[in-house]
Amino acid sequence: MKKNSKRYREILKKSIKDKKINVKEALDLVKKNSTTKFDESIDVSLKINLKQSKGGDFSLRTIVNLPNGSGKKNKIAVLCEPAKIEEAKKAGADVVGSEDLIEKISAGKFNFTKLICTPSMMGKIGKHGKVLGPKGLMPNPKLGTVSTDLTKAVNDIKTGLVEIRNDKDGNLASTIGRRSFSIEKLFENFNFFVDSVKKEKPDTIKGEFIKATFLTSTMGISYKVGGK
Repeated sequence: MKKNSKRYREILKKSIKDKKINVKEALDLVKKNSTTKFDESIDVSLKINLKQSKGGDFSLRTIVNLPNGSGKKNKIAVLCEPAKIEEAKKAGADVVGSEDLIEKISAGKFNFTKLICTPSMMGKIGKHGKVLGPKGLMPNPKLGTVSTDLTKAVNDIKTGLVEIRNDKDGNLASTIGRRSFSIEKLFENFNFFVDSVKKEKPDTIKGEFIKATFLTSTMGISYKVGGK
């Protein structure tokens, strides 16, 4: 049986059970618990109400542009027509290509974490959806990854655009920054993220949309939060 590390056992002593704490208190504890050598991700997890009064379950998939960025480093690929390759490179894309990039994708070479595509190239990438989709790499206009404005699309992802979607049980999670972020920046990102999710509540869902909220870090423990 695998034993928890000494570091983790020390963190467990700081757990708070069956009690909600305010956001800033939770952020302070989460940051203090981030004792690994790398800059841990600070994450928020929400339990949302999926049940609609008119039947069926609601599914949420959208993007949130955090005001202070996410701190996550993405390797961005841009699939575009040859005339736009130079624009994509100037925008800061890490991988740029046209037919050559499609060939790499068809060969299963995914040396990127985000894929942006121009509308005219979507028809050519569509047949690879079964491979790109499960990896979360299929471009989508609603998620800002299908665009004619490549400079904006690349910049949005580099500066804090995060994608969120719920699972079948109504859980959704996202990073809101890194341990190196100040409490103030994390607090601002947290509030912006939660407010953005609340705005997605359909009229057909009655009562509270967000049923529970938790904060944690990559290698830490979670805290249930309530109030600001």
